[in-house]
Amino acid sequence: MRMTRTLTFSILLATLALALAPASVVARPKADGRPNIVFIFSDDHAYQAISAYGDPRKLIETPNIDRIGREGMRFDRCIVPNSICGPSRATVLTGKYSHANGFYNNSNSRFDSSQTTFAKLLKSAGYQTAIMGKWHLISAPTGFDEWHILPGQGIYYNPPMIHNGERVKHQGYTTDIITDLSVDWLKGRDRSKPFLLMYQNKAPHREWSPALRHLGHDGDRKYPEPETLFDDYSGRGLAEHDQDMTIEKTMNDHDLKLDEPKGLTPDQAREWNAYYKPRNEAFRKANLKGRDLVRWKYNRYMHDYLGCIKAVDEGVGKVLKFLDDEGLAENTIVVYTADQGFYLGEHGWFDKRWIFEESLRTPLLVRWPGKVKPGSVSRELVSNLDFAETFLEAAGVPVPAEMQGRSLVPVLKGQTPSDWRKAFYYEYYEYPQPHHVRPHHGVVTDRYKLVRFDGPDLDAWELFDLEKDPRELKDVHGDPAYAKVVADLKAELARLRTELKVPEHPPAEASGARIPPRRAPRPGAAR
Repeated sequence: MRMTRTLTFSILLATLALALAPASVVARPKADGRPNIVFIFSDDHAYQAISAYGDPRKLIETPNIDRIGREGMRFDRCIVPNSICGPSRATVLTGKYSHANGFYNNSNSRFDSSQTTFAKLLKSAGYQTAIMGKWHLISAPTGFDEWHILPGQGIYYNPPMIHNGERVKHQGYTTDIITDLSVDWLKGRDRSKPFLLMYQNKAPHREWSPALRHLGHDGDRKYPEPETLFDDYSGRGLAEHDQDMTIEKTMNDHDLKLDEPKGLTPDQAREWNAYYKPRNEAFRKANLKGRDLVRWKYNRYMHDYLGCIKAVDEGVGKVLKFLDDEGLAENTIVVYTADQGFYLGEHGWFDKRWIFEESLRTPLLVRWPGKVKPGSVSRELVSNLDFAETFLEAAGVPVPAEMQGRSLVPVLKGQTPSDWRKAFYYEYYEYPQPHHVRPHHGVVTDRYKLVRFDGPDLDAWELFDLEKDPRELKDVHGDPAYAKVVADLKAELARLRTELKVPEHPPAEASGARIPPRRAPRPGAAR
């Protein structure tokens, strides 16, 4: 009887102490010990525009994104299998190439949502899952407890969105809205489960519209030019000459903010015009021509593109702070990456698509406390093809045999397997629109790129030696000194295509063609 009274009194005291304790020290339900995953994905964010990568132009400081690498690992050779938005997103979800997951291009592909994705597998294994922001795969998301996405490409100001199938309208700047939706979901999640959050920005996708608070972010800076801003494509073939993605000829008035974007509120329009209108009037009055006009366009492009990244970096900081404040950081994998690389004036270009470096290579920064050595750097050939497998292994979920990448977990732990890949297969299909970049496939190693352009009106090989020609200015495929290299790489390309089960000819819908290809001019001919 005395024992029962003592036990009852102890329970009462414990209950009273818990009731009187500050909220901050009340025990919260804990997840089961498996790591949480925060996957931060931006659209068209070039590694050159992340200060952790040390671009010599010093285009921008990104302290919050840099923090992920400083407290984790920076990957210097993360490459993509198909450098374009939708196909890259399909690869992330499935761990498969475009020819295997069926999403080839942005023109007419639709994601087959019945196929296996890492999000579905994590959800089935007890993870709570959510995706916020840009989706861009046409079909509705599956494998997520909650989704709040932009329709299509989305817009930068006051975006309509789709929340679990229902259309909703937001007011404000899209990057801020996606960040707030992500943090709000984290606040309201089921705290007894580990979670996967895919936090996916529209920015800095074309047409590169900054938050209004960032319109004066660079003080009208004149940006250092890339060495190849005025590239004439000599030393290369028809494909490089006959494209439509130059700052000089392809950028339009909407890209350059020479007209006001649609959908602004009256207050937003006043602020937008207060910045751009006087600068646009000065530009028109100057009547620039030739290289001076290209330089003006380049600087306007850099102002707008980098202004978008300012808000992205602020959003990353907000999410990292939430993880810190909630005591979640120590058991959460944080990844920052983009769907592919992007040209910031190199070769006179913007956009992506090519097997060439600025397009092929995407930023990748990963923090995983206790597993990844802070401040470490990897030069291994890794890819977004590997993300699904990585997340599944980290969560203790078996990786399906159909996935075509490899888990990065051993690389992250500093234990790269001896049989890690030394060569990587690349494929690109979308042609002729929107930028008239020829379909091509190829093989990438630490030193070489062998590429075959194999569209309806061109069949040609090129080889680049990155050690001697890091800016990829000279095709050496026909140089007798490289004959053995060419033979070896062609054999490796054939091996990879067999291993990956690449069809000899892509299906008709792979190009997304909606109009007949135009007749190609000769290299160097006037366009």
